Amino acid sequence: MLDEKMRQHVAQLISEIVGAKNIWLTETDRLLNAHDAWPLSEAKIRACERLPLADMVVYPGSTEEVAEVLKVANRLRIPVVPVGGGAGVCGGTLPTRGGIQLDLKRMDRILSIDHSSMTVTVEAGVVGIDLEGAVNRLGYTTGHTPSSMRASTVGGFLATRSGGSMSSLYGKIEDLTLGLRVVLADGTIVDCKAVPRHSVGPDLRQLFIGSEGTLCVITEATLRLFPLPEERRFRTFAFDDIHSGLEAIRLIFRKGVTPSIVRLYDPEDTAFTFTGKFDVGDGECLLLLAFDGSREQVDLDDKVASRVCKEAGGRDVGEGPSRHWWEHRYDMYYPTPLTTGGYSIGDTIDVVATYDRLERVYWAMKEVMESHDAIVLAHFSHMYQNGGSIYMIFFVSMPDAESAWERYKQIWDDGVEACLREGGTMSHQHGVGLWRSTYTEPELGTSFDVLRRIKAVLDPNGILNPDKLGLKGD
Repeated sequence: MLDEKMRQHVAQLISEIVGAKNIWLTETDRLLNAHDAWPLSEAKIRACERLPLADMVVYPGSTEEVAEVLKVANRLRIPVVPVGGGAGVCGGTLPTRGGIQLDLKRMDRILSIDHSSMTVTVEAGVVGIDLEGAVNRLGYTTGHTPSSMRASTVGGFLATRSGGSMSSLYGKIEDLTLGLRVVLADGTIVDCKAVPRHSVGPDLRQLFIGSEGTLCVITEATLRLFPLPEERRFRTFAFDDIHSGLEAIRLIFRKGVTPSIVRLYDPEDTAFTFTGKFDVGDGECLLLLAFDGSREQVDLDDKVASRVCKEAGGRDVGEGPSRHWWEHRYDMYYPTPLTTGGYSIGDTIDVVATYDRLERVYWAMKEVMESHDAIVLAHFSHMYQNGGSIYMIFFVSMPDAESAWERYKQIWDDGVEACLREGGTMSHQHGVGLWRSTYTEPELGTSFDVLRRIKAVLDPNGILNPDKLGLKGD
């Protein structure tokens, strides 16, 4: 944290760059930006515990203003934490060392749409739902629809390697990005040309995507667009167990069919989500599917996938559950708190593995998480030809806040350890942020030192989002 004299000095320097009205210094304004959607930070706020505050919140209006702000911060060695919509769930925008929160919401322009190449170039502060709505009106989709769409920005998608609900067909954000503009810690502006493929050295776009503000500030991106599908058809199957459902998913992809949506709920999550709304038997697992494309393509995909599911023991229960989920897909980002008595807290550990390890990861995590008296639900989603992700959702209740937080940490530690032990990866789309940073080195192994060296070269003063991704600041 800066002393008051230094804070006022820095504020004056930066106000000359962004304008006095675009720098916020009051405690109230800084409190409003002090957290993201990380369940633990929300729980601490409910318990009236104060989170770390930035010394100021700065709203740049252009890449050039971002560059000038970073030059000041780098010269004075002041931490800078980039902020998008604040929708992250891992504490990635918490200003753990004070300094400047660089809020990019003013940079919300859709700069251009290339109809020939089917691309859109946008600033990092564009909210996801606004971008999707704008391109929908022109007959396109981004194919990127995470549940946080109403509260998250393009910059946040890129910073965390976000995945949308239709990533099986359209890909995650790293697959959708053709070009980037970023600013390094010293204010250098770097452009990564928007091309579909290249063979000119390493792909630096993939270095910056997922760096969570630790290597650069992302200010612009050129993204792929897709024609809105002629038809989107929904189908749902019930299976007796997880194994049968996963086998059906694996074989659907093996047959060359790529659904836009693939979601398999375990018995507990099926009961929690669908009982009372649809025809679901005790202990059954629901598989939600959707197919996008021309009517001919959808007919073929639906026919092949349905045959595979029936041969694997699936029971066709129609489109109802899948369509209902689609129509309410954004509701889950604003869930009703679970009340179980005492002090309750819940979270999701999103992991990913190949098919040969996926079921083992699920059972290992479920066993250790439930050993802490947690309610554990799970669904498999974001499925691909070679594997997919699991959302391990848990709720725990304790007599008081401190014991709940301690139990919360134990569940995370043991859950992630079980995932890594069985060959999974600890995050599919939510990034690392602050909370998962202690697991980054065990996850990456010897390659973590490469990341640390890259950080030292690009940000030698350690000002960019310190303490995230397991990378410390100065």
